[in-house]
Amino acid sequence: MSYYDYILVGSGIAGLYTSLLAREQGSVLIITKGNIDDCNTKHAQGGIAAPIGQNDSPELHFQDTIAAGDGLCDEEAVRILATEAPNRISDLVDLGVPFDTVDGQIALTTEAAHSRARILHAGGDATGEHIEVTLSNRVRSSGIRVLENCLATDVLVDKGRASGVRTLDCHTGSVEEFESRALIMATGGAGQLFCFNTNSDIATGDGIALAFKAGAEITDMEFFQFHPTALRLPGVAPFLISEAVRGEGGILRNVNGRRFMQDYTPDRELAPRDVVARSILQEMENTDSDHVFIDVTHLPRQLTLARFPHIYRFCLDHGLDITQTPAPVAPAAHYMMGGIKVNTWGETNVAGLFATGEVACTGVHGANRLASNSMLEVLVFSKRIIERTRPGKTGKALDKGQRQEAHHRLSQWSAGKTISPPRVTDVQTLLWDKVGIVRNRESLTAAAETLATWQEVLPAPTDRPSYELKNLIMAGRLMTEAALLREESRGAHFRIDFPQSSPDWLHHLVFTNGQ
Repeated sequence: MSYYDYILVGSGIAGLYTSLLAREQGSVLIITKGNIDDCNTKHAQGGIAAPIGQNDSPELHFQDTIAAGDGLCDEEAVRILATEAPNRISDLVDLGVPFDTVDGQIALTTEAAHSRARILHAGGDATGEHIEVTLSNRVRSSGIRVLENCLATDVLVDKGRASGVRTLDCHTGSVEEFESRALIMATGGAGQLFCFNTNSDIATGDGIALAFKAGAEITDMEFFQFHPTALRLPGVAPFLISEAVRGEGGILRNVNGRRFMQDYTPDRELAPRDVVARSILQEMENTDSDHVFIDVTHLPRQLTLARFPHIYRFCLDHGLDITQTPAPVAPAAHYMMGGIKVNTWGETNVAGLFATGEVACTGVHGANRLASNSMLEVLVFSKRIIERTRPGKTGKALDKGQRQEAHHRLSQWSAGKTISPPRVTDVQTLLWDKVGIVRNRESLTAAAETLATWQEVLPAPTDRPSYELKNLIMAGRLMTEAALLREESRGAHFRIDFPQSSPDWLHHLVFTNGQ
């Protein structure tokens, strides 16, 4: 059995950035089920938020993040995020990330719910791709070992401590185990839970399922962010139309050409994502349509081409010139605010097991992520994991401390009927229809029963697709039962049977597997 000081599961920005920091402290292994370039990060168009402008400050960034989180942000974690942001941006610059500049200064733009222009971009709307390529090139030249097409199937736990990981070679089917001093989950999100999503195919909730099985606490799973504007063209997979399009003056119109956001909120197009997503959903229902339009035809053509070259080119490749014709859009699943519960050092309740990136729940996002905070969260808390795990500093796992929490175990549902094992598309359709943007007790209960029954009838996984299906069902159960328990509406979680928020629910729901 091979030993490494650090094992990273996942090769998005979280895995790559953390591995580059970790190599200064010891031996490093990256395990990724696809290739090193398969990740959600490269699809991130909006950018990275950081309070580096002359009229900005960490305090203002802190306040905006707290407001977006709708009462459930961890203030200590948010304070760390905003305070350490400038130094982490400097790290990316030192690594060679080519941020866009104006007159020699990093260009800063505005996005919804930010009170200042604090969004950094690279290549206009190709920020994630530029960062991912920069980091992957660094990793390739660093000597860090990368196992591609290798799926992590189990966290090895010895006397209550994560001691390594078991893997499956996706090509040969061979099984291998690796030991580590620090095992870091960086597997990304779970957008593939839903049939309409902006995520890459790898986002199947693997890290959630692995950590839960190993005894780690999972929290805030009811808070899944749906992006308001994903391109909706027949035969074309949903493609993200960045938040920044509305930040630059893009207007939402219904299928009749009428601007409608003023009917729902005084903030119009710049309202928080959950408000805009629900408004679009209602407008689609009002007009009996499966889309609305995002209109930038009134903006200078050169501005659109300069700020959104990737979006412009993608739409043009599919026969749509967005400088001449509004683009059809609809909401799609985008980002998982919950995940593996960690403290401000990235530690889980299982000693030796850490998590960073979308798979982790640091408490920064609360009930609703502020746009462009996600990549910043990766940088800040990945750095803190490595600081915590320097030789001689690794101790036992810490409790979160500040959070008020209610702990639960998954319910024992029984549908009372024979049912066949599902396909991935069955899971995606169920979650979209019954655990989507708008929820209620009846639909959530039906989904919970079905998912539990599917979990019971699944055959033992043998390859990547079957493991991914198993992981999706596990993540789907956690999300569904959390949404069923939270009898209120808050942030990205909206229930029509409990449409108001309640002070009685100013706490977090935490699941453990009961082993």
